[in-house]
Amino acid sequence: MNRFRSIVIAGLAMLIIAGTAWAQQGNGQGGPGSGNEMAGMDVVIQGIPSAPLSAAERAGLIYMYEEEKLARDVYNALYDKWKLPVFRNIASSEETHMESIALLLDRYGIPYPVRADAIGVFTDPALKKLYADLTAAGKKSLAAGLNTGALIEDLDIYDLLKRIAESDNDDIRVVYQNLAKGSRNHLRSFAGQLARYNAAFAPSYITRDYFNRIVGSPRETASLITDPAYVF
Repeated sequence: MNRFRSIVIAGLAMLIIAGTAWAQQGNGQGGPGSGNEMAGMDVVIQGIPSAPLSAAERAGLIYMYEEEKLARDVYNALYDKWKLPVFRNIASSEETHMESIALLLDRYGIPYPVRADAIGVFTDPALKKLYADLTAAGKKSLAAGLNTGALIEDLDIYDLLKRIAESDNDDIRVVYQNLAKGSRNHLRSFAGQLARYNAAFAPSYITRDYFNRIVGSPRETASLITDPAYVF
């Protein structure tokens, strides 16, 4: 695929939607968070030529859809327990992450692995167990809940960077780039909340240096990333 051509096309698509009131990523949210921005994502994807999927790319889309669903389901459970707005806000953002991947599932004719409204249901047994473990851990205390949120984002960033490296389809990489940006913002939110409770988070998946670079930098509030080769 001609990456330069894809980037130019995506850039032209962004000009079409220039002036749209992009959702600001406040209140602990951080990823694509509005109907306008989802429409913008769709325009950008449609402006990038599709290409045959490798087995790894197909499996990656299915897995990441379920992983974003896991994040949403855990955060909703933790909001029900602790009533802290950061859980509700980021759960809403995770649902939008699911919708972003769904654009690609639809584009490539891939059936959804699970119904979006089936809470706590996953086809991947490892994710099913992780959902149960994380939900239980996050309900032990508020600090444990915030730590659980940071751990989910730690894992999500790690997996998204891995999937970006494995894919050569620019539409997939652009979606993953924007999800990673959202997850970085989520991680900043959870780290900030933990600091308020005099608690700290140690990453288990991304490196300590990368974690420090994320939490030590401002929230990313710009428009959609359209460069599939973007590096934070």
